[in-house]
Amino acid sequence: MFDLDGTLIHGSAAAVEISRQLGVEREIDRLEQDFAAGRLTPVGFATAACELWGETLTDAIVTAAFDGAPWLDGIRDVWADIAARGERCAVISLSPHFFVERLLAWGADAAHGSRWPDVPLRDRVNPAGILDAGAKVRIADELCAAYGLERADCVAYGDSMSDALLFAAVPVSVAVNADHHVRDVASHSYTGRDLREAYGLVGARVR
Repeated sequence: MFDLDGTLIHGSAAAVEISRQLGVEREIDRLEQDFAAGRLTPVGFATAACELWGETLTDAIVTAAFDGAPWLDGIRDVWADIAARGERCAVISLSPHFFVERLLAWGADAAHGSRWPDVPLRDRVNPAGILDAGAKVRIADELCAAYGLERADCVAYGDSMSDALLFAAVPVSVAVNADHHVRDVASHSYTGRDLREAYGLVGARVR
């Protein structure tokens, strides 16, 4: 199970990459700081970001943000190896679904993001669709049930406080370019730009 922002995307986030395409990096940086400091909830962040982007956000801009993001190297290699072993991989992220779900084309078996309004952003944010840290554990449990697995079968990869509850719920975790919230509680810690190397820390070498 893989987080997106700061984990698969090195030093950035879906919202940051979308805002860069729209020329509102400074504004999204303030929202990111407020969210990290606890001054914005996930619902508050989603609402403010939707107001910032509005109907100027198009599918073409989301595609450009996705394609231009600073992804870790080796993501598709790792996911192909997971599939070859008869195992499953999923992305669980607080970021908007219309960004996260694009990772299905890279080989993820499941990709869960917050359910933001569809692009262009004409509708209001529905708080019920916005994920938080606890939702990551709930989704992990749902995936385990769907695939006939248990928490004991799982490995989690993440970088920040939103991953801490999931790290506590599974037996093996890898902190990837992480802050102290998860680095201090993870089974393994990795700093770098290649997911194959982080994957190798749990003994799963890419074939």
